[in-house]
Amino acid sequence: MRIPRKMEHVHHALNLGQSGEQGFSDIKPVPNCLPESSTRLISLQTIIGGLNLSSPIIINAMTGGAHETEEINRDLAIAARETGLAMAVGSQMAAIKNPEVASSYRVVREMNPNGFVFGNLGSEAAVEQAERAVEMLRADALQIHLNVMQELIMPEGDRDFQGMLERIRLIQEHLRVPLIVKEVGFGMTRESISLLCQAGVRVIDVGGSGGTNFAAIENARRTSPMDWLNEWGCTTAVSLIEATNALAASIGKGTPAAMSLIGSGGIQGTMEACKALALGASAVGMAGAFLRTLRSNGREALIQQIERMHEELRLVMTAMGAQTIAELWQHPLVITGQTAEWCSARGISIQTFANRTGLIKTT
Repeated sequence: MRIPRKMEHVHHALNLGQSGEQGFSDIKPVPNCLPESSTRLISLQTIIGGLNLSSPIIINAMTGGAHETEEINRDLAIAARETGLAMAVGSQMAAIKNPEVASSYRVVREMNPNGFVFGNLGSEAAVEQAERAVEMLRADALQIHLNVMQELIMPEGDRDFQGMLERIRLIQEHLRVPLIVKEVGFGMTRESISLLCQAGVRVIDVGGSGGTNFAAIENARRTSPMDWLNEWGCTTAVSLIEATNALAASIGKGTPAAMSLIGSGGIQGTMEACKALALGASAVGMAGAFLRTLRSNGREALIQQIERMHEELRLVMTAMGAQTIAELWQHPLVITGQTAEWCSARGISIQTFANRTGLIKTT
């Protein structure tokens, strides 16, 4: 009996792991020996698309669409409920086409009736499908994921990507909840981000390389792999830098107010999360690291991992002298290595990051 594609993705994601090459080793926070702060003053609250979240950590889209994935989503939802995290489901198109598998998504809302739940569809979705996805979960926001390279490598994947931006614009215009446009692990650059801003999108998840590699996953499913495409994309660190550069350049040119960035792609621990936030993200999405903990050690271990990350975030933010997520955006960062080389080639000033003025406070 053939394993459903959704479970194939889960198995390959666990087997292949994460490369860990998301670029954060090139990001060096400038140390602050006079932070004038205290752990009791740290706030982890953040705002995404007008939603007030108690934590900047999001359990990002993983799975759904098969009865075998219902258990995974149930456990993730319980962990989200117990730790106050927002959670996104995997693509709901399977349930829109086949209502019999809708329970694998609805279980998230059933287990976490009062939490923040994000729906998810691909860029092929029409407005009516987006509305059905939101209704299915009573979702607080909807992710539209971009996965062109994954589809091209996928044996049964799409080959026509015309009209993506217009469909996103229409969904943004008609949807009653915030829209999040996210990459699935190939990253974003300022050109695409600028177009999304012009289409009215207010929340962008850059989804950079360095985490779950969907090119490698689809190649593992092919009889004739195209492994030379496994390195496609740009890192999460580069994607966040490109995004902040795009937003800075578009101020006064139609960029929506309260624009928010989510950093995701290979974030496995607290320091990487903190660096992503310091690069301009309002939140960070984690998927592979949480899935591995859940499947290896169980739900309680996942809850403990999240609680430990919250405690560690408070410690690091105290050391940096940043009491809020917004204050992290002003902390100076030195950018080195391949990330600095990328910035130089793209005309992005690394000196701007290195000489930000949020380091020293006076009393």
